[in-house]
Amino acid sequence: MEKNISVSEEGPIIYEVSPLTAMTKYNFTLITVFEGVSSTGYSFTAVTAPENVHNMTVTQNENSITLMWKKVNDILTYILKYDSDNIVIGKNDMDGCTTSGASVTCVVSSLTAGTNYNFTLFTVFENVSSSGYNFSAPTVPPVVPWIGVTERFTNSITLEWENMNKAWQYELQINGGVSDSVSDVSSDTIRKVVTSLQPGSQYDFSLTTVFAGLRSTPYTNFTVTAIDCASADWKVTNSSIKAKIEGLFSTASAYNGSNVHVSNGHENVSFTGLYPGATYNISLVYEKSSRVFLQCEHKLTILPPNLNAHCEYWAAGYSVLIKWTDPEGEWTNAEVNVTGKTHTVASPETEITISGFQPAKEYKVSVTSQSGVRSSEPHVFYCQTDPRGVIAGSVFGVLLFGLLVALVVLIFLKRPDIISRKKSSFIGGSKVSNTQSKSIPAAKFPDHFHQLSLDENRGFSEEYECLAPVGTDQTRKTAILPENKAKNRFNNVLPYDWCRVKLTTSDPDGISDYINANYMPGYSSNREYIATQGPLPSTVNDFWRMIWEQRVKRIVMVTNCIEGGRVSLQENLKMFY
Repeated sequence: MEKNISVSEEGPIIYEVSPLTAMTKYNFTLITVFEGVSSTGYSFTAVTAPENVHNMTVTQNENSITLMWKKVNDILTYILKYDSDNIVIGKNDMDGCTTSGASVTCVVSSLTAGTNYNFTLFTVFENVSSSGYNFSAPTVPPVVPWIGVTERFTNSITLEWENMNKAWQYELQINGGVSDSVSDVSSDTIRKVVTSLQPGSQYDFSLTTVFAGLRSTPYTNFTVTAIDCASADWKVTNSSIKAKIEGLFSTASAYNGSNVHVSNGHENVSFTGLYPGATYNISLVYEKSSRVFLQCEHKLTILPPNLNAHCEYWAAGYSVLIKWTDPEGEWTNAEVNVTGKTHTVASPETEITISGFQPAKEYKVSVTSQSGVRSSEPHVFYCQTDPRGVIAGSVFGVLLFGLLVALVVLIFLKRPDIISRKKSSFIGGSKVSNTQSKSIPAAKFPDHFHQLSLDENRGFSEEYECLAPVGTDQTRKTAILPENKAKNRFNNVLPYDWCRVKLTTSDPDGISDYINANYMPGYSSNREYIATQGPLPSTVNDFWRMIWEQRVKRIVMVTNCIEGGRVSLQENLKMFY
């Protein structure tokens, strides 16, 4: 082929020969022509550049990238440029590259994981390179070196790991579920809280590093959520602790100083042979794959030791002495309950004296030990107050009665005329009755009541007169003192010393504590009522003083306004009301 080239300007001449075939060697002769005369000619050869490669296949790893492409017209020489490094791929120097049939495979190694690399691959023919095939490929990011479980709760865990490169992202997967992408990676340490978990359960997790669509080998491990020991239904006695615990644990331990108890049962926790009243620290541990997880800790004080109590006579039956043995175990105090009132005794005291009782009575007593907020099973028993004074008084009364009977019999034997006088006196209308008290059946009580009501309640009057000597053998020393005689309406109606009402004596003027009044028993108390005489002009102030001090709620007048033909209480009635 011949081409004529006309030049109209001075300087270098540039001429493009086309169209030519790529990767072909051409022979050229350049002839200079002047006035129709040609030079001998300048002969040279030149080759066209080869084509670029096609169908590049890229395989990435953490520290290497494998490239594979199809050879261009069986050319074996290529130049691979990337990040200022060149790899010359030749027939005799393959630089880690191999050929197999029509393909070339080249492994680019010693790369940095998780990094994007820019490549240019040139095809070389007769030392002439192609325009170059440009592409980029990242390496696979590395797996995270560690993941720490910094917090474990019953329904959540907290994971932390090092943020190796702020250009990377992470995917977290729990128990093979849906992956959770972690994209907030601005800090050097990444913290992820996983919620909505079940207590005492194992959770497998995997963390994958993501860069440019490539995923690292996942980091895998497991952890377990904690157990809420405090919510368990603990069954506590004074020597054992038992509970059914839901969740993973291998062993349960109870510590009290150097005293350690271990329960190896799964789900069912049982500690026996414990020290009564002691406080134990309970811990549940789960072990797996040489790892130990503390599942929970709890503190429990078991029931204190039971008290074995009894009572003894004290203060002639007006007080009781309650004692108990010092029990084996820890206890802070004992509570003694009698007649609805609670008395506290601090350890190590083992007895208490309680007053305010009546002789020859039986009282229900409850004794309970305490340790912290827990109480032992109550020891309940009945306490008998001292009956010996009452028995002695009864015996003395029987003896005195026997003596009086013997005396009466002796008098009747010596003076039989007295009997006849007594009979005539009775026939003449004497009010003295010799009837003896006896039980009246309920069915016959209306008739009995009717008989007593006849003749202006004569029968009732006679029964009342028979009560005159009752209790006259009891002492009334205070009532007959000279300074108190004027305070009595009648000389034969006086209060007994042992149950008389006493006024307060804190008055600086030295006012006496005496008033003609006695306590009387009722349904719920031995001092439920007060019986007192109608106040005299000189005792009205004492009467109202007693009402105030004894906190009397109601006043009932049981006498008639007129008795024996004369006005009772006279002008004092107004003050009484």
